[in-house]
Amino acid sequence: MTVDVHTHLVPKGWPDLSVACGGDGWPWLRIDSERTAMIMVGSTEFRPIGPQAWDPAVRRTDMDADGIDLQVVSPTPVFFGYDRPADQAVKLARIFNDLTLETLAGDSRFVPFCQVPLQDPDGACAEVDRCRAAGHAGVEIGNHVGDKDLDDAGIVAFLKHCAETGMPVLVHPWDMAGGPRLDRWMARWLTGMPAETHLSVLAMILGGAFDALPPLLRICFAHGGGSFAFWLGRLENAWHRRGDIVRGCSEHPPSHYLDRFVVDTVVFESAPLRLLVDTLGEDRVLVGSDYPYPLGERPVGEVVRKAGFLSADQRHKLLSTNALHFLGRTEQPREV
Repeated sequence: MTVDVHTHLVPKGWPDLSVACGGDGWPWLRIDSERTAMIMVGSTEFRPIGPQAWDPAVRRTDMDADGIDLQVVSPTPVFFGYDRPADQAVKLARIFNDLTLETLAGDSRFVPFCQVPLQDPDGACAEVDRCRAAGHAGVEIGNHVGDKDLDDAGIVAFLKHCAETGMPVLVHPWDMAGGPRLDRWMARWLTGMPAETHLSVLAMILGGAFDALPPLLRICFAHGGGSFAFWLGRLENAWHRRGDIVRGCSEHPPSHYLDRFVVDTVVFESAPLRLLVDTLGEDRVLVGSDYPYPLGERPVGEVVRKAGFLSADQRHKLLSTNALHFLGRTEQPREV
């Protein structure tokens, strides 16, 4: 039995955002056929999508094929709108959060996560409360807001609110830097995303966010936590040898905080999965897929099922138990 904590949704039928939210240059959906569409940002093609992105029946068929019981469904980060004025981002979040619940139609196999206007901490707290009451089970946030990382006081206040209200948080990299060297070969996704996530974990450690936040915060970093696990030794060494610069606001060495967050398994190979388990522990790694996008894993959970170094108990934790704990659920998923 498997829980997938990292998937995305693109609902159909959202209104003209320039009218509904104000401003211009918003994402919109170009419908090319009954089964194909293109996410557009202004006049630029961003990503082709198919019915997996908007049709629950197609998602359920794929879940059955992969042996998935529960699927966490989060927004696609291009819709975060953190670069917009706060009032526009509030309206945007409401539109997509309501459309998500409408699309999933209360199906118990889907666990909806909402989005919030993270540039407005008070507005973000209000929206996450509204969404929790409406049926969302968690929230997905981007890993930064402009130049503000996750140790920003406003973002820390929002995360504290999530901890106090029991809303799990999925951190997803977004808005990666571009340029001639990074705009080739999807390099922003292949190198920029891991670096962005690594930087965000660093910010929460060295910026003092974990020290300021209650331990009951349930927070997951996508894509295996980026490159953090591989470079933890370098960070630990720098913290001790150049503490005058590196320690920042942290009260303890970086390794002290490894039990404060979890990561998903979107690393595709057994060797990096083993590094995650060895570094973070068997209780801190949970299955994710990045479904339905082509850089995700299919069949979902295959890297865990094929990992020969895992015991049966460890495999069960990664496939099921750890995710249920992250979601704050105690029941066992149903048989598919």
